[in-house]
Amino acid sequence: MKTIPFPRFFGPIAWLAAIFSSGATLAQEKKVDITENQLAQWLERFPDADTDGDGKLSLAEADAYRKKLGIGEPGKRGGAPKTFAVDPGWEGPEFPEKAVFRLSPEGIKAANGGEARAFPKPADGVLRVVGTGHSFMAPGYKTLPAICRSAGFEQPLHTHTGGGVTGSARYKWEEENGIFQFDGRPKPVLLSAIANADWEAMIWGPYYQDRPAYYECWIDFCLKYHPGMKFYLSDAWPQVEQLGEIPRNEEVLTAETVARLGREKNAQYGTLIETLNAKYPGKVFVLPTSDALVLAVERFHRGELEGVEGINRAIGKKERSIWRDQLGHLGPGFEWLEGYVFYATLYAKSPELIAEDIAPSVKQAGGFPGRALDKVFRQIAWQAVIHHPLSGVRDADGDGVGDALP
Repeated sequence: MKTIPFPRFFGPIAWLAAIFSSGATLAQEKKVDITENQLAQWLERFPDADTDGDGKLSLAEADAYRKKLGIGEPGKRGGAPKTFAVDPGWEGPEFPEKAVFRLSPEGIKAANGGEARAFPKPADGVLRVVGTGHSFMAPGYKTLPAICRSAGFEQPLHTHTGGGVTGSARYKWEEENGIFQFDGRPKPVLLSAIANADWEAMIWGPYYQDRPAYYECWIDFCLKYHPGMKFYLSDAWPQVEQLGEIPRNEEVLTAETVARLGREKNAQYGTLIETLNAKYPGKVFVLPTSDALVLAVERFHRGELEGVEGINRAIGKKERSIWRDQLGHLGPGFEWLEGYVFYATLYAKSPELIAEDIAPSVKQAGGFPGRALDKVFRQIAWQAVIHHPLSGVRDADGDGVGDALP
């Protein structure tokens, strides 16, 4: 039987979602082969799926568990769940006593199989970064190291990611600590690294139903070991579902409409970040990918995105579009725009100052995006960063280097 490995940035829930997105069960359609080993992996992560208690996960049980999560049900659009039950433990004043974060650094490391990722002290100004995230974060995590390499340094980056909800800050805190849905089964990938090595920054991707508490736990833990750390939350760019009804063509996706959708997202995640900054002054910032995508749409309508054919492939049917589906995953080439936003925010420098081109070997087939489009991406990223009130970066003198802020 053919083995289908988990994609790098997708956890079991997202993988189940991808398989069952049509709404039909695997047993009925026979479209995908799944090995017993993969079923065993799912069972290890989600023991509740074994409804008959025989210690094995069948295809029928996997499909039933997928339906319980609301993924890919008949008559519904597949994809990551947007509403879900959160363990009532989050309402309590304290996490369980057995949570891994309560252990000593040595104990946390032991709980991670004796592993604690670390990087040697980098050159001045280079940040050692840990991060969680999902498929919206994957493009930036993929391209940031290549961008930094072109800027003349290696980016120390250690992530614990997943697909959809499995990459959220809440989910990863539960998983790393072995609490709530992961009761007694900790996987402290980042906790071990944070407690046993030096880091300067942490990054997250947002998710539906987010609360400040899902980030405060990470911040408190990081600051315990590294008082100087800073924290960055990527905002969520506009999604066509905000319109209420998916349009039949791209005519309604004007620059003005997308800008309005972007303002809605800014208000939503701006409130979250402002709440966190009230508790941790000068510590929490936004990675303004939303503003960058709004600017990209504006420049597309002006004919300034060389090689880009449309706005949303699911609607306009153009392969090289800014977004590739209704949920909002980025289209080909736009992983570089997100990576430039990450770079510009973290390092308070315009990507336009990077003299080198991105190596052709890491671009899309056919060298896309080309030099002209790459140049526009760098411009857009810097403009999005310096004009966002919560990015922590300003450039009053226009030299491409962030001004010192109080």
